[in-house]
Amino acid sequence: MTHPYLTDDHHIFRQALRKFLEKEAYPHYDKWEEDRIIPRTFWEKLGQQGFLCPDLPERYGGAETDWGFSVVIEEELERVGTGLVGVSLHNDIVVPYITDYGSGEQKNRWLPKCTTGETITALAMTEPGAGSDLANIKTTAIRQGDHYVLNGQKTFITNGIHADLVVVACKTDPKAEPKHKGVSLLVVERGTEGFSRGRKLDKIGLHCQDTAELIFEDCRVPAENLLGEEGKGFLYMMDKLQQERLAVAIGAQVASEEMLHDTIDYTRSRKAFGQAVSDFQNTRFRLAEIATEIEMGRTFLDDLIDRHIKGEDVVKQVSMAKYKLTETARHTATVCMQLHGGYGYMEEYKIARRYRDTPVSSIYAGTNEIMKTIIAKKIGL
Repeated sequence: MTHPYLTDDHHIFRQALRKFLEKEAYPHYDKWEEDRIIPRTFWEKLGQQGFLCPDLPERYGGAETDWGFSVVIEEELERVGTGLVGVSLHNDIVVPYITDYGSGEQKNRWLPKCTTGETITALAMTEPGAGSDLANIKTTAIRQGDHYVLNGQKTFITNGIHADLVVVACKTDPKAEPKHKGVSLLVVERGTEGFSRGRKLDKIGLHCQDTAELIFEDCRVPAENLLGEEGKGFLYMMDKLQQERLAVAIGAQVASEEMLHDTIDYTRSRKAFGQAVSDFQNTRFRLAEIATEIEMGRTFLDDLIDRHIKGEDVVKQVSMAKYKLTETARHTATVCMQLHGGYGYMEEYKIARRYRDTPVSSIYAGTNEIMKTIIAKKIGL
């Protein structure tokens, strides 16, 4: 793998992270899947070793790194399993909202514990009746004196069970026209009266990743917890979606690379009709096809990451990457499971878990149908 945006410092960091994960994640991952949750102690260990929010300023406990260090973390966590996606969401999706739109007081209050693992974050956008259509969310937050009264329900919330700090998309002006101008972001803290958690959702895959419903019933949120300005929440979310979707593309790419590697190893060792499965022309051709797709995807992705780090607007290309790389991962999972034969359907083989975990990547962070809509608009259609 060649990453043009990485230096020797990034490679040293990667080796340290791999060593940490070999001790603290790989041996325990099956148990986490069985328990259907990752223990908070793992988050705390990540924080102790500097693997949470490394790009934050030192005054908040970060190391002021470039985003390349976050990419390394995303890649190595994905190699362990997609169920660790909640860590990347915390590092690269939720905390940046506070970093970029929070006041000085909010940053001082919340960010230091985000780097230690004491505070786990979540982003609450999706509702039972609103997914990608964020302008039509129904959750309301009506100002009453020095508080907002928050009412509504969110679902499919990553880190929903563990979350100590939730950035909630809500309508502070339900009558605003156009509708998106009524959307704001409120930060709700664990223990706030009127804030409760519903079901811990039982998913087809990502078993160890806690996903939950969040409920707000006359939840009184201090006005000082408004993130940024009233009515600008929709614009804030649109601004952050480039990095969120790029993170999803990174995970999908690494998942494809891992599945290909595992399947090459398996087909070399598995015998059928007196020869290795890898010697059959069908096997060789199918693996050659997906290897080509994966190699091309890596080249495109690395260029995008480099441009994103430089601050370029690459919304069109990120939408392309999110769409194409997640579809490639889904296809790769199907091909690789087939080449494992009956063993591919057994829990003891990694491909079974990848087959379960991969499909949702084409749904979250905006469905691939939404990605195609964005691409079409960007090319003038």
